[in-house]
Amino acid sequence: MIFLKTEDEIELMRAANQLVAQTLAEVGKHIRPGVTTKELDKVADEFIRDNGAVPTFKGFPNPCGGTPFPASICTSVNEVVVHGVPNDTPLVDGDIVSVDCGTLLNGFNGDSCYTFRVGEVSEEVARLLNVTKQALYEGIAAAQQGKRIGDIGYAVQTLCESNGYGVVREFVGHGIGRKMHEDPQVPNYGSRGNGSMIKSGLCIAIEPMITMGSPKIYMTDDKWTIRTRDGKPAAHFEHTIAVHKGKVEILSSFDEIEKNI
Repeated sequence: MIFLKTEDEIELMRAANQLVAQTLAEVGKHIRPGVTTKELDKVADEFIRDNGAVPTFKGFPNPCGGTPFPASICTSVNEVVVHGVPNDTPLVDGDIVSVDCGTLLNGFNGDSCYTFRVGEVSEEVARLLNVTKQALYEGIAAAQQGKRIGDIGYAVQTLCESNGYGVVREFVGHGIGRKMHEDPQVPNYGSRGNGSMIKSGLCIAIEPMITMGSPKIYMTDDKWTIRTRDGKPAAHFEHTIAVHKGKVEILSSFDEIEKNI
């Protein structure tokens, strides 16, 4: 069931998502060669709690029967597509790290992801990041009231595949509200005019997960970490949006992140 949000609920969701944006910006200040993703997780956890919220990911149940997620952010480095578990391995110059963050504030969830560069990255990797972020905004532009969910996926898929990149099928965007994951699912591929109709009050997380090579992936033994099969890098950008009064509003933000990088 799709839960359309009231104006008051959208404002509560905006607050949760702005906190996610601030958390990602705070984490971004610490990203450099030599830092570990566990250290980044500590920064995020303390920042979220100091601002009166709960990190949604910590303790999140494992859908594959493994242990609950042990950290407050997902940190997916290089060929890790999503759900990377923070660890003690230092980042090195030329890495990329996708930091996915969720907060629960005043009963509503925020969710956003940004793929950061560690030092100087190759032109090839920089292009992957640029196209993936552009695809996110193409998807958002397609999320117009009266259109359908398939229009979002079509926009993302068309841009990414035309640039020679792979579009991951097994993981998708989602509705969001009182729960982190609600209906509808929001794939990064699709056909125009297909899927649920986009109505006023719809709140969804759009999150292209794009690979430099093949879109084929696999899950590691921890039952969380998802990697590309060919070992090539992947990028992940995500915004939570609301369709409201005939317009699309981005509730999260990359502005503070990009002031500092």
